[in-house]
Amino acid sequence: MTAGVAGVARAAVRTRVWAAGAAVLTVAAGLGIRSVAGGDVAKYAGDALYTVLIHALVVLVAPRVRPGVAAGAALAFSWAVEFAQLTGVPAELSARSAAARLVLGSTFNAPDLFWYAVGAGAAYGAHTLWAAGAAWVRGRGGVGAG
Repeated sequence: MTAGVAGVARAAVRTRVWAAGAAVLTVAAGLGIRSVAGGDVAKYAGDALYTVLIHALVVLVAPRVRPGVAAGAALAFSWAVEFAQLTGVPAELSARSAAARLVLGSTFNAPDLFWYAVGAGAAYGAHTLWAAGAAWVRGRGGVGAG
């Protein structure tokens, strides 16, 4: 393996570790918000965090993805799930499975679309800052330089 290929492989592993950590922290944040807040605050924070989690999972699967592409994919997925709720299929699946209820929800709610966009924007910003920091470290000859 050449030094360049090895460096790319190390960067991908490092990015996946960060993405997995971000996913865990996102789930913890969602559970934490649910434990201290209720009503619309918890619901809409959960919507935004849902999209942040999807963004982290996109990066976990495709570590070289650009922040805008990952945020767009996460937002598109979140919106697709929300619009699918208009069909009644998610409600039927959610009635049979707690996992389906968590992933698919059951009832269309138009304001959710806005909060998914908020989550996508937050994930884009965090990913962009992380990528810039990683590039700065590589450029300075620090950890991950290669």
